[in-house]
Amino acid sequence: ELEKPSFCDLKVVNNTEHYVAFKVKTTSPKKYFVRPNTGVVQPWDSSVIRVTLQAPREYPPDMQCKDKFLLQSTIVPPNTDVDDLPADTFNKESTKEIQECKLKVFYVTPSSRGNSEDEGFKSYSDQAPDSNSAVQQLKDERDAAVRQTLQLQQELDFLKRRRHRRNDTGFSLKFALIVGLIGIMVGLLLNFSFSSSLSSPAAVPTVETTTSPVEPSTTEGIETPL
Repeated sequence: ELEKPSFCDLKVVNNTEHYVAFKVKTTSPKKYFVRPNTGVVQPWDSSVIRVTLQAPREYPPDMQCKDKFLLQSTIVPPNTDVDDLPADTFNKESTKEIQECKLKVFYVTPSSRGNSEDEGFKSYSDQAPDSNSAVQQLKDERDAAVRQTLQLQQELDFLKRRRHRRNDTGFSLKFALIVGLIGIMVGLLLNFSFSSSLSSPAAVPTVETTTSPVEPSTTEGIETPL
């Protein structure tokens, strides 16, 4: 729209396990305001870049635009901050591998924004088959990483279950040993008590007998008359 700034958000996704630095360049730096124009995306993370077009005073002829953007990216060491990037990070003469993605600018009116965006994306896709193949390769790598993550998760769950079973077996053995020791101690105490009762003298009842002197009996003669 005239006398109003327009903006477009560009989402940069890092589908790798490396830290990736990016930089945005344009053929018309005075017309566009890009923030952030340089940054570092962590593994499996993303960053949103806002491209703002300064308020135009008149419409361009036939709503055609020849402006272009160049997005450069390269792998950097882990935990690298954007302020730590060397000046030659995106220099093609260095030994680093620099990935580049070219973007064209399409002007659309608010009423026909949806259709124009679809046509512009289709036109760019037809002109850039290499970019499509690169995107497909990134998707394949992402799917492979997801499958590997799921496999590692399954192995971790298996190890946790195995460790839990070992802990249960150890607990059962400990419990059995404790019960056995208690049984042995009880048996020893009972045996000791039984032995003590046998070794102590038992009380034997005594019966006192008294004897009285027996006097000799005298038998007098009985006269029987004849």
